[in-house]
Amino acid sequence: MRQRNIKNLEQKIEMNSSFLIRDPKDMKGRWNEVFGNDNPIYLEIGCGKGKFILDYADKNPQNNYIAIEGQENVALRALEKAEQGGISNLRIFMDYVQDLKDYFNEGELQGIFLNFSDPWPKARHAKRRLTHHKRLKNYKEVLKSDGTIEFKTDNDGLFDFSLEEIEEAELQIIEKTTDLHASDYASKNITTEYEDKFRAGGKNINYVKFR
Repeated sequence: MRQRNIKNLEQKIEMNSSFLIRDPKDMKGRWNEVFGNDNPIYLEIGCGKGKFILDYADKNPQNNYIAIEGQENVALRALEKAEQGGISNLRIFMDYVQDLKDYFNEGELQGIFLNFSDPWPKARHAKRRLTHHKRLKNYKEVLKSDGTIEFKTDNDGLFDFSLEEIEEAELQIIEKTTDLHASDYASKNITTEYEDKFRAGGKNINYVKFR
């Protein structure tokens, strides 16, 4: 979705930078130093305006959370919310990630969240999808041995594609449903902005957890 330009964007980011990591590649292997503890670390790729990851971090103070967002004008909204909430177990950085090994050591993450990722609907763009099997294998490299990946989408075609890619990557599905809010997993679910919108419109939400 195209986002409107924000006047004085860089200045506003600077004003809301308490939870911003400016050089995330320099933190590789040292993220525990960023948080000042050895708690498990979870990552959301494409956090949007931050509703999901801020809620998750707030409700789970025993863990640490990192959010990535490539669009600076969208990331600003997440930074503003983090600033207002003062959630100490959350950090945000702005980038379009290709290889997570540029940012994290092997086994440095406990979990990864992929929420309503761009479906890249044209077949020739399949490799750009965040659930393409090559990307899934890349994620697995920075996860602990018992680490998990969770994926949610309103796009039924992308979900079917993702299930095939999980199999291609030889990963194991732990939980799966094509109607998250009517499933046994609904009670522990934390929603995103997109999810609230789609649910209000009656759209089913697909969900899978795997490792």
